[in-house]
Amino acid sequence: MNHSSCIENKIYPVNADLSIVEQWRKEGKRLVFTNGCFDLVHRGHLVYLAQAAEKGDKLIIGLNSDASVRCIKGEHRPVTDEYSRAYLLASLFFVDAVILFDELTPYELIQRVQPDVLVKGSDYKPEDIVGADIVLAKGGEVTTIHFLPGYSTTSIIEKIQQEKKQ
Repeated sequence: MNHSSCIENKIYPVNADLSIVEQWRKEGKRLVFTNGCFDLVHRGHLVYLAQAAEKGDKLIIGLNSDASVRCIKGEHRPVTDEYSRAYLLASLFFVDAVILFDELTPYELIQRVQPDVLVKGSDYKPEDIVGADIVLAKGGEVTTIHFLPGYSTTSIIEKIQQEKKQ
């Protein structure tokens, strides 16, 4: 078995054909969607994604492209390029698809995917989550997951910068 191609087959570039999503829907799978930059993947991300995966049969991650991350986080981000971030996420056994998107929000991607469950961190109110209107209109569920305290990409970057200065 070629593990590398198994991982690569889970990665979908911007505007890719998403017929796999339709296939899963025809099979009656419950589709879970979450999104983010996932710049430096850490334990907090892993716990969050594992809990998201438990909410359905197939976990789909909308991943901000490098251009999208720069617009949101600034010129010095992302630290890790989009393909590396996608590859790392796709290597997780509980992740079924990683789909890149260029926009500032995943609204258009959520429109395409039409997930049954939309998941974000508990720093969001469910009614304020981008795409909630799409998921709720089709009778789906919008839910939040608490973050694991003490883990954030920003704090990791700050720690690295502090250690460089010493």
